[in-house]
Amino acid sequence: MRVLVTRPAHDAPAWVATLNTHGVQARALPLIAIVDAPDVAALVSARERLPDYGALMFVSANAATRFWASHPALAPESVVPMVGAKRAWVTGPGTADALLRAGWPLAQIDTPGPQSLQFDSEALWAVVQAQASPSLRVLIVRGSDAQGRMAGRDWLAKQLAEAGVQVDTVVAYARQRPVLDATQHALAAQAATDGTVWLFSSAEAIANLCSLLPGQSWEAARAVTTHPRIAQAARRAGFGAVRESRPGAADVVTSIESFA
Repeated sequence: MRVLVTRPAHDAPAWVATLNTHGVQARALPLIAIVDAPDVAALVSARERLPDYGALMFVSANAATRFWASHPALAPESVVPMVGAKRAWVTGPGTADALLRAGWPLAQIDTPGPQSLQFDSEALWAVVQAQASPSLRVLIVRGSDAQGRMAGRDWLAKQLAEAGVQVDTVVAYARQRPVLDATQHALAAQAATDGTVWLFSSAEAIANLCSLLPGQSWEAARAVTTHPRIAQAARRAGFGAVRESRPGAADVVTSIESFA
């Protein structure tokens, strides 16, 4: 049984290695390309206004990493005085790890616990809701699509606004549909019918796949997804067999093995 990891190119190798360690034959086929923010000046300006915020919400590890990337010489030890006592809100361990590597203090990172059923905005809101008040100002660091439009859900921003929190947003990176070479295109077409398991951590990856292989039938294809919304997207795309999994590696492996 082969598994295709569809995460962006810089994220996929770690998952491939982890799955291989668990005895799963995995290969990377990135279906989302991550590129620089379309407005770097806005990103620099947001970082300069850090003292204005009581908390920053990072939507992904890419957001956490690229928020600082506009200043390549910034060393982790110089992040601490910039951060001060403010909180970082993140939905999962990958984003938390990215912040730790950047120098953000562990004690100032709020995230759902490791046993959470999902790592998403709803789970994060349960953790940080008590911090929300009209005196709080929050910066949401997120991505955009290829046209510079905000990408992803705005559910958390709406909850904050309803609580009277002042919310600002900055784009730290852009997500684009990748360009597949001939080998990758052939691999994707083969994996639609040969029993390969597709591992999806984003509904956008599914949309990109369908646009890259227009007219391809996915009726014989199998997928493991790390969130119910992603599973719904896979079923809408026509995937014949879809498993939902918690996002942890052990749970993903169990879901993959359920196809055996």
